[in-house]
Amino acid sequence: MVLQLTPIDRAKFAAARRAVDLVEDGMKLGLGTGSTAAWMVRALAERVREENLRLTCVATSRRTAELGREVGLKILPLDEAGWLDLTIDGTDEFDTDLTLIKGGGGALLMEKIVATASDRMVVITDASKEVKTLGHFPLPVEVIPFGWQASRMLIEELLNAMDVMGTNATLRMNGERPFVTDEGNHILDLSLGRIGNPRQLSLALNQVPGVVENGLFIDICDAVVIGYADGRVEFRDLTEGTIENERIVFEETDNIFRDL
Repeated sequence: MVLQLTPIDRAKFAAARRAVDLVEDGMKLGLGTGSTAAWMVRALAERVREENLRLTCVATSRRTAELGREVGLKILPLDEAGWLDLTIDGTDEFDTDLTLIKGGGGALLMEKIVATASDRMVVITDASKEVKTLGHFPLPVEVIPFGWQASRMLIEELLNAMDVMGTNATLRMNGERPFVTDEGNHILDLSLGRIGNPRQLSLALNQVPGVVENGLFIDICDAVVIGYADGRVEFRDLTEGTIENERIVFEETDNIFRDL
């Protein structure tokens, strides 16, 4: 099965497998949302089964919670679990400072809450997500449904004063209807092209009435695991200032692929 995966999926699997090696018995973990995070949840469940780990997990979306329970993980609400030791999540873009754009899967609010309620956040990704300057991927902004068009106009107006290349904000759709987050909100995707000052933009966006949160993760991520299709992984630890390289061996008998 693993040999039939696309190169991107092989890279995601390699990053996920390396990241779960950071998990220790007794930890409280935040579980991210998205395709790469789904690989991580399955790899984590495999370690739990093989090593009888005692873990408490908090999911960042309903679909991650459903997958976690399906593969046998203990999933609790954040308020019940308390402060977390580690959150492992994916990203849509990241730069050399490990500033992120997240929210492509629509779970940015819960993802940011869980990540900031953790001692440490590690991002798992493939090399295509690394950029010199953020902004090629549309920046998600979560807004309440009431008055969302007014919020969009205010956002587009403030973007004229920001260090960005574009000012267009588009309502995310799910078919013919607006996309609705797990919290019942909408998402505006900002086509910016380039974000020259992520910190300034994040602060400004969160001052707009109706905005709940934006997808810029600043000073939150501590390390990144970058996977490659041939099994190579690069582990960059911003806190320690270290870079490690190793290789994950793909095996046809991996339990992670049983249900795929």
